[in-house]
Amino acid sequence: MNNDHTESVIIQVLAGLRPADEAARELDIDLPTFKQWLEAFRVGGHRQLEHLARRRDALSVAVVSARPYDQRSLDAALPEGDSIQLEYFSKRLDSETAGMVAGFDVVCAFVNDRLDRKCLERLAHHGIRAICLRCAGFNQVDLQAAAELGLVITRVPGYSPEAVAEHALMLMLALNRKVIRTHRRVFEGNFALEGLLGFNMNQRTIGIVGTGRIGTALARMLNGFKCHRLVYDPHPNPECQALDCEYVELDELIERSHIISLHCPLNETTHHMINSDTLQRMRDGVMIINTGRGALIDTRAMIEGLKTGKIGYLGLDVYEQEEQLFFQDRSAEIITDDVFQRLLTFPNVLITGHQGFFTDHALAEIAETVVGELVALSQHQSPNHPVAPQID
Repeated sequence: MNNDHTESVIIQVLAGLRPADEAARELDIDLPTFKQWLEAFRVGGHRQLEHLARRRDALSVAVVSARPYDQRSLDAALPEGDSIQLEYFSKRLDSETAGMVAGFDVVCAFVNDRLDRKCLERLAHHGIRAICLRCAGFNQVDLQAAAELGLVITRVPGYSPEAVAEHALMLMLALNRKVIRTHRRVFEGNFALEGLLGFNMNQRTIGIVGTGRIGTALARMLNGFKCHRLVYDPHPNPECQALDCEYVELDELIERSHIISLHCPLNETTHHMINSDTLQRMRDGVMIINTGRGALIDTRAMIEGLKTGKIGYLGLDVYEQEEQLFFQDRSAEIITDDVFQRLLTFPNVLITGHQGFFTDHALAEIAETVVGELVALSQHQSPNHPVAPQID
């Protein structure tokens, strides 16, 4: 196909010099496809048009918030042939950037893409018919709006739960034995032990909130430490029960646990479930670990708890306002989030940048699941792991 000629024809239609159906016949494509190309060129210009013209009968997928490791894992999982074509965009998707995916069939989004009603309306307008999340959580999606717009939403319900569970355990151990502070001392030639006292994990009471695949994996690992494991979940997991964990109500878990680790989904019920009120009922010097979702805890309340000593240790792999920070190199920038900056001043706080999932095995499983959804969509089949929106 002559791209220069295609662009010339599209420009004529955009200028009102000729009808769209006549232009579609000249380019030997159907009218819906031509309108898709028209919108893509209007919004994204030459680059987007070139991509759509190249793929023709393939399922066109815009992978947003993409990093090099996403491209490597997804490309490796693609089936042979040209039935699915991926285009990678490093920008985060929201209502302001939705135009970059105009004309694509599917968007592959991540945890910090903001898929609210305004964004979804723009995606639908631009021809998107499905959103494949490459994560388990879907709290970033307005499901009611998706249902009203006829958008299919899929997710990755489970991937290497051990990856996140191991990361949570790492945070516990690193905080307990003050690994970061120790490393800095040794690097400077300081081998003094004062201020580095830890505690035995053995026989400690550890509370696990949420006993899905990740919470259960953590319970299994902690069994090796001979910890007493309290667990809470509205829907008890038989696998976790078989590990001799003690199911209790959330209030009891909060009051009895030396360490509390969060592994539940974020929703209206769990938003800020760890707050100033629950904090007051915890043991003095409690350790709190969050590898779930940032908004499970009220960060300002955690700062107050750290200042008073109520919280002895805080390990975070997620942060409530992380969408403006994580997954980017911001080392040359001034971080203007005062709450985040305050957290960094505490020596008993350890923060990682949402990397609990980040293992080779987990990335391969995520890519395999996402590509499975894309194959189903390309063959006009029902998705394997849909998120069913509920309309009030």
